[in-house]
Amino acid sequence: MTVAARTLTDQEQRERRTWFRARWERGVAFNRLCRIRVTRWDPDAVEVLLPYAESLSAHEGVFHGGVISALIDTAGAGAVIAGHDFTKGSLLSTVSMSVQYLAPARGREAVAYARCVRRGGRLHFADVDVMTDGRICARGQVVVTISGERPGVGDPIQPLDLEPLDEE
Repeated sequence: MTVAARTLTDQEQRERRTWFRARWERGVAFNRLCRIRVTRWDPDAVEVLLPYAESLSAHEGVFHGGVISALIDTAGAGAVIAGHDFTKGSLLSTVSMSVQYLAPARGREAVAYARCVRRGGRLHFADVDVMTDGRICARGQVVVTISGERPGVGDPIQPLDLEPLDEE
């Protein structure tokens, strides 16, 4: 079934981008639990920071690979939606992802740098580099689909709970 595209003003497009940025930090329970912070969010790229916590580690002082993979997914999808044309929908789902671990992810934080490298009709591709202690520890590619309307777009998003994840 094809849904008729809705025309959005430039202001409505900006409002949706702003709403999705807030959702990435505060509206997605997993991101909130991990204390993920968006430090850059614009149509060209996003930057997402994940502070270290023992509950996110594989070995003392090292982020678990699954957490790094989740960070790649979060940043890659963010890079797509940050520059997305919302007349084409707002319901985003990851359809595939590849991750290459290049070094142990040691450090006080992991920072993902992501950019959308191809926008298609329904499939969109993002490249992501993750750095810890000033070096790349992982690289990934995320493929997402966007179609239909996400329920609740524009609804209020709860304030950030700044309680620490655990003792560091």
